Amino acid sequence: MPVPTLTRRALNRATLARQMLLAREKTPVLRAIERLVGLQAQLARPPFIGLWSRVQNFQSEQLTRLLQSRKVVRATMMRATLHLVSTKDYVKLRAAIQPVLRSSMQGILRERAQKLDVDQLSAEARKYFDEEPRNFDELRDHLLQRFPKGDERAMGYAVRMHLPLVQVPTDTEWGYPGTADFAVAESWLGEPLGTDETPHALILRYLAAFGPASVTDAQTWSGLGGLKLAFEELRPKLKTFRDERGRELFDLPKAPRPPEDTPAPVRFLPDYDNLILAHDDRTRLMEKEHRSKISTSSLRILPTFLVDGFVAGTWKLERKKTTATLVIEPFTTLSKKPLADLTGEGRLLARFIEDDAIGFDVHVTRPSFDA
Repeated sequence: MPVPTLTRRALNRATLARQMLLAREKTPVLRAIERLVGLQAQLARPPFIGLWSRVQNFQSEQLTRLLQSRKVVRATMMRATLHLVSTKDYVKLRAAIQPVLRSSMQGILRERAQKLDVDQLSAEARKYFDEEPRNFDELRDHLLQRFPKGDERAMGYAVRMHLPLVQVPTDTEWGYPGTADFAVAESWLGEPLGTDETPHALILRYLAAFGPASVTDAQTWSGLGGLKLAFEELRPKLKTFRDERGRELFDLPKAPRPPEDTPAPVRFLPDYDNLILAHDDRTRLMEKEHRSKISTSSLRILPTFLVDGFVAGTWKLERKKTTATLVIEPFTTLSKKPLADLTGEGRLLARFIEDDAIGFDVHVTRPSFDA
């Protein structure tokens, strides 16, 4: 039986459907976070914006309550980066991510890692954090006192990549201060973490949130290498496709794959949104020449917006006294309809982010829209 081919637009619509970006969905916020397998949280604010674009009538307090009640945690996960994930997912999936963290430590520290007794450092850090939550500046000072000849930066990074830690939320806007305190995950959550390091459950969750996708796509999203064998073991449970370039794609048999002509509304995405980072081949979401326009030399992924389901530009918010202005920077000329939609959506986003402002405006930079 021939393997079906999925066009670029079909892949786009399938991914948007999983990501709740074809329409805002009426779903509990905790459920939304689990459907997305977490939200990238290198900065504190982006997860709030990501949920605002996906969940009907989302209010910041809904996420804040989940953080304060310890039902959602901010921790180092996929790609060795900070994510907001449900406590349930953190407990279940953290062990499968450990190889990513171990590899990241080796890649960053290189020969410096050989001088470290990681087990000893992790045990010392566990005792220190269990006394009370503390930040990493305090941890590094403590480790240097215990091991005066040690490399304080290397010791701190080794702990971050090996000891399961979560950040402690505060009453700060967006839930976390710039320098957050950490706690040992098991102590903070009051339960042990799972021990299954196999990637199979993680792969299935990835496909549900970002499929159809290739092995390489899954490796890019997770940071894990060598997933081909796990995909082969899962093959009997999966449906396979080809993209227009002939690459094999995997998916869950009953996952949504709407028609490629399904309408896609304009949407604003925050910095580092996982929609942008979840595939090796990102042409399902953007033109190749646009990929370099959404990242900076410091590896920051800029806030973007979608028109007809594809990345069409970047945006930023400017605040002057009591007025919040959303600045839209399109890659190409916008026609009247999407421009009007972006303007309306942009004002709502500015109001959501700067809720104490009085005036809200939207400014579009050149190129201007078509007459």
